[in-house]
Amino acid sequence: MLCFASSCAVKHQPKNNEYAFAYFKDNGQDGLHLAFSEDGYNWKALKNDQSFLKPTVSKDKLMRDPCIIRGADNQFHMVWTVSWQDKGIGYASSPDLIHWSEQEFLPVMAKEEGARNCWAPEITYDDKTKTYMIYWSTTITGKFTNTATSAESGYNHRLYYISTKDFKTYTDTKLLYDPGFNVIDATIVPDGNRFVLFMKDETREPAQKNLKIAFSKNLTGSFTKASAKITGKYWAEGPTTLKIGKQWVVYFDKYNEHKYGAITSTDLVNWTDISDKISLPKGIRHGTVFTVSKLELDKLKGVK
Repeated sequence: MLCFASSCAVKHQPKNNEYAFAYFKDNGQDGLHLAFSEDGYNWKALKNDQSFLKPTVSKDKLMRDPCIIRGADNQFHMVWTVSWQDKGIGYASSPDLIHWSEQEFLPVMAKEEGARNCWAPEITYDDKTKTYMIYWSTTITGKFTNTATSAESGYNHRLYYISTKDFKTYTDTKLLYDPGFNVIDATIVPDGNRFVLFMKDETREPAQKNLKIAFSKNLTGSFTKASAKITGKYWAEGPTTLKIGKQWVVYFDKYNEHKYGAITSTDLVNWTDISDKISLPKGIRHGTVFTVSKLELDKLKGVK
């Protein structure tokens, strides 16, 4: 159930940590941008909103949809979309978000002749298995024909994944989730003894273009049937989430309106729109929220 209210969640400052937002601008050609927040609602760009890392891999050399997590090794690990039509994704790591490893191209769909793209990769860590799962959306020509359409260049995505323990060796690519519709922009977060999958229903005819959620006891699935939409009468994509106290906050790109929105919930069922209660850097596009220490943030603030 959607609830569009004028008041929003109680603000709460994280203990010993600040919030960081990794995002891109324009087409992703200039690379990684970072913003910070003390309360999870009001965000300021770092480095005068200049790039912290310029893309170097793939034919298109883009850095769209950056996803950063802090690993069990206390390193920051990032994946991103390198191209509109490539069969791989980008990967790099950093101890401080300032100095980065050499960028790598991971050819995750190279064995699929009909693969058309690899969009919006993300990483989730499974503390139970001590494994990282990297996942993204791809259209493979000739598959899932029950939802095929000629609209929007015929893209018809499903979610795929690989796993790794060290970002050096990886499992073979496998199908992660087929919700029965064209799905992109997945982000998966732990919630007690389960995992919550936020996704975009990319269906064009009839238009959905909204966010939905699913659940699983295991990170690699199987996930439940997708929920009813949790966003309103606008097109939404690129969800990222954080928890402030008992409040879930989901940020997303209202891309047709060229601005960001946010919704909040305490039970992942009833959602309140708080888009009028947030502020973000101008031009921000599809990113991810994570936490940094106050010391790490102070160092980032010193980068000119």
